[in-house]
Amino acid sequence: MVLKIRLARFGRRNAPFYNIVVAQARSARNSKPLEVLGTYDPIPKPPVSGEGKPIKDIKLDTSRAKYWLGVGAQPSEPAWRLLSMIGLLEPKYHGQMKGREEREEVR
Repeated sequence: MVLKIRLARFGRRNAPFYNIVVAQARSARNSKPLEVLGTYDPIPKPPVSGEGKPIKDIKLDTSRAKYWLGVGAQPSEPAWRLLSMIGLLEPKYHGQMKGREEREEVR
C-alpha cells in the first residue's frame, strides 16, 4: 500500500482551504483519508500586531507527520514545500541551478 501526504482542497471558489492528509496514492483527491495531519490556509491574513508581512496559516501535528514519513509515506510537491517550511524535510531546489550544474558537468 503506497501512502502519500498531500493536500485535500476544501473551501469555496476563490477561497481555498486545504487539509494536509495521509491517503492511499491511488485514491481521489477529496476521498476519505487515513488521517488528517493539519490544515493550510493559503489566503494571507494580516498580522496580529498590524505591522509586517501577511501570514499564511499552517497548522500541523508534527509528531504524526514524522511518524508517517518514518513509515514511508511520500509527500507530494506542495506537501513537501509545506513540510520543508516547518522544518521536517530538506527543501527541494528546482530551477536554473540544476540545469546550470548539468551543463558544467558536460563541458
